[in-house]
Amino acid sequence: MSGVARRTVVAAAGGAGLTAALAACGGGADDTKNTEQDGSALARTGDIPVGGGKVLADKGLVITQPVAGEFKAFSSKCTHQGCAVSSVKDGVIVCPCHQSMFDVSDGSVKSGPATAPLPPEPIQVVGGEISRG
Repeated sequence: MSGVARRTVVAAAGGAGLTAALAACGGGADDTKNTEQDGSALARTGDIPVGGGKVLADKGLVITQPVAGEFKAFSSKCTHQGCAVSSVKDGVIVCPCHQSMFDVSDGSVKSGPATAPLPPEPIQVVGGEISRG
């Protein structure tokens, strides 16, 4: 076997091995996106207080329950300078960086410096679980 042919066979075998390894791992960048969109629970309804909410920092969301049985979700990224909101208290979502406050019922600005509301995020409630909508 000549040197060129041997390199071609070795390269092809290596490429096939890499393809098999990636397939076995599920190997695509879309895996995280699919997990988030597969309806898996973000929170339980009992975890979200009436008139308040819960920040899910790892999901980039804040889920609120403005009135009993009504659940809303918003981006947890403050519209002022992009800081992550940190808490929900007294009916408002609070950004710790510059104290912007947003209404738990619609994400509107209650006090600045933010001037734009938090963008809504789709969720669904099935039974006692809240998942992406």
